[in-house]
Amino acid sequence: MEFTADPAEGQRVYDLDRAHVFHSWSAQGAIKPLPVAAAEGCYFWDYDGNRYLDFSSQLVNVNIGHQHPKVVKAIQDQAARLSTIAPQHANDMRGEAAKRVVDRAGARHRKVFFTNGGADAVENAIRMARIHTHKHKVLSTYRSYHGNTGIAIQATGDPRRWPNEYAAQQIHFFGPFPYRSPFWSDSPEQEAERALQHLEQVIQFEGPDTIGAIILESVVGTAGILVPPPGYLEGLRALCDKYGIVWIADEVMSGFGRTGEWFAWQNWAAEPDLIVFAKGSNSGYVPVGGVVISADVARTFDERVFPGGLTYSGHPLATASIVASIDAMKDEGIVDNAKAIGENVLGPGLRALAEKHPIIGEVRGLGVFWALDLVKNRETREPLAPYGGTSDAMNALVAACKARGLMPFVNFNRMHVVPPCTITEDEARAGLAILEEAFGEIDSYYEG
Repeated sequence: MEFTADPAEGQRVYDLDRAHVFHSWSAQGAIKPLPVAAAEGCYFWDYDGNRYLDFSSQLVNVNIGHQHPKVVKAIQDQAARLSTIAPQHANDMRGEAAKRVVDRAGARHRKVFFTNGGADAVENAIRMARIHTHKHKVLSTYRSYHGNTGIAIQATGDPRRWPNEYAAQQIHFFGPFPYRSPFWSDSPEQEAERALQHLEQVIQFEGPDTIGAIILESVVGTAGILVPPPGYLEGLRALCDKYGIVWIADEVMSGFGRTGEWFAWQNWAAEPDLIVFAKGSNSGYVPVGGVVISADVARTFDERVFPGGLTYSGHPLATASIVASIDAMKDEGIVDNAKAIGENVLGPGLRALAEKHPIIGEVRGLGVFWALDLVKNRETREPLAPYGGTSDAMNALVAACKARGLMPFVNFNRMHVVPPCTITEDEARAGLAILEEAFGEIDSYYEG
């Protein structure tokens, strides 16, 4: 696209933001938000005319890329016809969106409850599970993020939970993580076996008759792009069946093409009872989320009132954007593109990068969902930044990427490589070339 720089307007936007906008997860006086003027495809521009290759997909949600014309048009057309309607009424786009989502979730699933985003999808999925099982406890992993509302933040494992612990009956356990194994395993298969033994012990000690749900990111996102080792999700399914527990798959970040499948759990031979989604379902063009409900759980509410609702549940603009997104992803082969980019470009390219830069301790991922685990020393695997914090090395890496026109996604000691599912091979290789130069600037921080 053609874009004309306007630094004066950029300064006005920045000043307006700093005067009146309260930002999330921030000490307000310590931040300098970048004013963004425009975006298209895998790029966005600031008001100074700088173009950034978006290797963050913003918050790992712009799966279909910025300003996809079919999705933009669908929102415009829907706004001209029916901008909003109360959720007790039926509307065509809500039904069409639900059908498209259910069709991709498979035969086990029947219905969709729409929400405004991922966090309230988690809230409502947990509510459904507790009512369905008549059991109150919820299990989730320490390495996780499930959202910033009452139960969702309590289910979260990362440090953002600590100042927000108000909900009750939430139990955390250790999920599999072969590179930093809490189980002293020496292979992915052993990691899965020992992690499942640990989980079963937690279930037994907490009391199977008290546990209503286990919520798990199918591929853990913000906490490190942790791909479950072979057999883990199948073993989780077996434990849930054995003890009468609902498995909630959190697909907010990993769903809708991110791992090269419509849902990340479809990379394995196990199916959840409930699926929560948001981000990639419409790439965040309009706020939306939802819960995909299995036939078994849905039957619980055939004659029983579901005690939950949202003013904007199934909002016409949001659901119209889901319909257009899913149709475009299917028609344009976007999910297959994500898989191919991961297998042919990002995976090999990132592993080649690790061979040159020992500060990269491990490369892991699927599709367009990758993480580089950065270390001071490959032998000790000491993280390049502490848990819950950052470091001079990580700050230097981010600055080096931005200076070269690439917007990264970093968390603690990790860089996540998470471009849109629409990225081309040439764009992916251009991003890898920038990463090569950026890592060259921080090699001196390696202490091994």
